Formats: sequence, structure tokens, C-alpha cells
Amino acid sequence: MDAQTLFGDKVRLWTGSMQIEDAAVQQLQNIAELPILAGHIAVMPDVHMGKGATVGSVIPTTSAVIPSAVGVDIGCGMIAVRTGLRAHDLPESLAAVRSEIEASVPVGFAFHNRPLSIARDGGAAAVLQARYDALMGSFDTLSLFSGIGRFDRGRMTQQVGTLGGGNHFIEICLDEEQRVWLMLHSGSRNVGKNIGEAAMESAKKHMASLDLTLKDKDLAWLEDGTEAFAQYTTALSWAQDYARLNRDVMLHLVIQAVEKSLGRSLSITDEAVNCHHNYLSKEEFGGKSVWVTRKGAVSARAGQLGIIPGSMGAKSFIVCGKGHEAAYCSCSHGAGRKMSRTAAKRLFTTDDLAEQTAGVECRKDADVVDEIPAAYKDIDEVMAAQADLVEIKHTLKQVLCVKG
Repeated sequence: MDAQTLFGDKVRLWTGSMQIEDAAVQQLQNIAELPILAGHIAVMPDVHMGKGATVGSVIPTTSAVIPSAVGVDIGCGMIAVRTGLRAHDLPESLAAVRSEIEASVPVGFAFHNRPLSIARDGGAAAVLQARYDALMGSFDTLSLFSGIGRFDRGRMTQQVGTLGGGNHFIEICLDEEQRVWLMLHSGSRNVGKNIGEAAMESAKKHMASLDLTLKDKDLAWLEDGTEAFAQYTTALSWAQDYARLNRDVMLHLVIQAVEKSLGRSLSITDEAVNCHHNYLSKEEFGGKSVWVTRKGAVSARAGQLGIIPGSMGAKSFIVCGKGHEAAYCSCSHGAGRKMSRTAAKRLFTTDDLAEQTAGVECRKDADVVDEIPAAYKDIDEVMAAQADLVEIKHTLKQVLCVKG
């Protein structure tokens, strides 16, 4: 029995001929049985098992939200801009450029040794500084979960403009006309993790108060009208703004690093995209106002630009949404993993990584083997499966990749 037959009208798939792992199928079945659903679940071609909700899923709910469906990297997403550079403007070796970027943007668990201070750079930087000051000024006014009180405010302020680890990255890419793009992927860092984890615990307590037992306890929800719901949605909105600002600040730092390394100023075109792919928003579909959770999915309304990255060493895409209502105007957020990190480290070596990332200036050591291209689905298959969701505007090929 194929997956669509198994799910019936509770789930709509955009997976083409690609198979869905059994664990992800079970997760989708568990979500489809929830009484708070406001329609079917839309499944993107990069679908794979996640914590609680399935990565690559779009979940509409009414009068309730599922914190674990958003996850702990609230507002995680992508930003990309096209520069005025061409391939021939880049040096033959990009090692020095990568070193300069890594010196400017802390990666992994590292963060800046002081809070953001870029107003002196003028122009766009002054605007970013004003956004940062306003966002930090509003933090204390939020009605947050008690668990957030354990968060280190200093760490939160110093993580703005930092990458994090896992599949987060900074890249220099070339498009089909050999124009140079800067692209990066990151989210809300530790503050999003704290908000998400506190909300998940609150949701589980809410289920206990209703004497409800779920097949998957991570699918616990918070109901509209409750104090916990108001706290979470307010804090989540703040974290999504933090994540967007984090990407904007990082891009500013990356531009400065590239300029310093190349010894020239960069012009930035108006082709810029900044999109979340782990987030919650209130939207209208079928004449109803619903909460839409995109867990590993990008908004793709008609004419809306988005970013679908491949793995390091593969292609990425700038896309334009087609506004497919049945998919809740969404598309995939990437290629999607086809094996776990543990399995990838067991199966592949650093030699495999070097071979699969040939031509890309990047780390090729044992600590990033789990990000090897072969651990991800074929991005061309993924794009073919969602041809009715998005139109490809630009095809990008990585020439430099910084990993956490």
C-alpha cells in the first residue's frame, strides 16, 4: 500500500516517487489523528522523521498550537543576496576568504565576546543596530515561561550574528550566469531552544490537566485562550524576529569579511531573500483563519521568493512560489536527510567527504562527515516533486561553505 492510500484525505503528499521512511509515516499518522487539525497535512518532498512532528510538513491547526511541531530552533531559515561580483572576480583559492569569514562569524557553540555594536558602520548597519536595540529592549516586557528565567541574557545578546552548528552554514555560490551570491542558514540559537523546550513542557502539563493520553507525547498542544498559549505565541514571535535579525547581522559580517579578504567593496543587488522554515503564523485558507506550522517548509505564496538549499557540494535554488492552496502555499526547505547523522558517520569517511565536496572550499574533517552530500536526498528529485509548488528562478552552485 502506498503512503497516499494509507493516509487517505488526511495527508497530501508532494514526494514524487521518493519513499518515506517508516518512522516518518508513523509520525504523520499520529499527527493526522489529532483533534485540533484544521485540515489535511501537506508533506513536502524533503520529508523525514523529526522530533514530535515530521520535518518537511505543514500542519494547520485551529485554536491550538503544537510547540514541538515548531521545534527548538524557532525561526530557523535562510538568507541570500546577489552581489555585483562574477566568478572571475574571485581568487583561485578561497581558503583565505573562508578563514576571514570564520574569524568574523562565530560557529558551533562559540559566540561574540560582547553584544552587537555595528552602528558605527553606518548605512544598513545602523538600521540593524536599531532593530537589535528595539528587540532587546522588548525582551523584559515579554510574559515568558518561568523556564526562560534560567536563560543567560548576556549569552543571548552575544549570540546575535552567530551561526550555530549542525546543518547551519554560510556559503558563497555561483548562479547560472556565474554571478556571485552570499547565502546562509541559521536560526534563533539558544533563546529559541529555551522557549521551545519550556513550551513543550507546558504543553505536556496541559495534556495531563485534560487527562489526555497521546500516541506521541511530543505532540502535546497548547489551547488558545489559556495563559500558556499567550505566553508561548508571544515569545515565539519574539524568537522569530531574533532569528531573522541574526541572519541579517551575519550577512552584514560576511559581506565585511569578503570585502576585507578581496580588498574591494561589494555591491548588493535588490535580489535578496530572507525566509523562515521552522515557524508558526496565522494565515487564511479556505475562508478560515488557522495557525500554520511549517516544520522544515517555506512559504511559497504566488510571486513570493524563497530559498531551497541542497547539501554542501550540491546545488541550491532561489525559487518563486506558485501559491498552491492545497500545499498551504508552501515548498520544501531543502533536500532533506535520507539517513541519520549516526548512520552517515558510520557509513562514510573523510575521503568520501573530500570526493563529494571536490571544488568546494570547506571543512573536510571527521566532525562534518555527517553533513556529507550522500546523507541527503537528491536535490534534483526533490525539485521535480514540487514543480507545481515553485518555479526555479536561479540555480546556485557552492564554491565555499562554512560549517559550524
